[in-house]
Amino acid sequence: MNHVQLGQSDLRVTPICLGTMTFGEQVDEATSHAILGRALERGINFIDTAEMYSVPTRAETFGATETIIGNWFAATPGARQKLVLATKVAGPSRGMPWVRAGDGMTADDITASCEGSLRRLKTDVIDLYQIHWPERHVPSFGMLDYDPAKERSQTSIHTQLEALGRLVQAGKVRYIGLSNETPYGVHEFVRLAEQHQLPRVASVQNTYCLLNRAVDNGLDETMHRLGVSLLGYSPLGVGLLTGKYDASGTEGPGAPSQARITRYASVRKQRWGRAESLAAARRYNALARAHGLTPAQMALAFCYTNWRVASTIIGVTSPAHLDENLDVWGRSLSPEVLAGIDKIRWELRDPAT
Repeated sequence: MNHVQLGQSDLRVTPICLGTMTFGEQVDEATSHAILGRALERGINFIDTAEMYSVPTRAETFGATETIIGNWFAATPGARQKLVLATKVAGPSRGMPWVRAGDGMTADDITASCEGSLRRLKTDVIDLYQIHWPERHVPSFGMLDYDPAKERSQTSIHTQLEALGRLVQAGKVRYIGLSNETPYGVHEFVRLAEQHQLPRVASVQNTYCLLNRAVDNGLDETMHRLGVSLLGYSPLGVGLLTGKYDASGTEGPGAPSQARITRYASVRKQRWGRAESLAAARRYNALARAHGLTPAQMALAFCYTNWRVASTIIGVTSPAHLDENLDVWGRSLSPEVLAGIDKIRWELRDPAT
């Protein structure tokens, strides 16, 4: 598997990244360590986590995922040196007081969160430190429209960059990134960084899958022209694009009891639980089967081969599950399949935006 450069940084990563938000909730520590070890064996050099993980977030598991990864680093000599490690500082708490007090994200919050992540991860440096969601109000996580009346920003982008710059100068962070961002946000972070000689954003981590291609509506041009890489998350649409909900739906009799959408009401209430999202997934899954593919193979190959995506973030619950996702690498989609995908999107757009 080739390595790709993230933005204008010198980080070179595999085009598949191991996402870890299930560690500490759906996945216990022993299994998490087995998954990490298997990823290293299979040549993956890029893992992504966050201070607020595991997910769904709750006070009892805040920081659990980073702690599990840190314990694995401590027990696995040389592993840390082989990996590009990405984590995130949470944006405004969004009703999660265990993340931080108050509604904003100050410069001091960024510093304190970084220090906490370094301790839990048992490392001296974070390779890619990302803002998990914007400090300002933006439509995200299922919201569709920007509403200026909801703006409560307390910390300017310039001030955020200055705080991140101090962490870079101190050797605690190598490069910075964004997540769940908009074209405006990416432009402004890059503009201010260049104007004031502050760290330049290397990447943006946003949803990218057949059910949510909002990136294609302008953010892709922004990132291409500014030299910022996309890390695409939820390539399987939180399981909708595996086909396991096609017959049963996401809740009620027959729904897979341990699957994420079935197990967690908080996930069902978001964009992935919409009837429109399931209806679109059924269409895509039927297309895959009609062409001799499993739904997951088509969904992953779509992301793996898309020019917009530098690295696709996959979340798994077992080493075998990891192998299944990695084995899709190298598969291409025929022109007929791609035309079918575009036809469905033209009709149904992006229901999980």
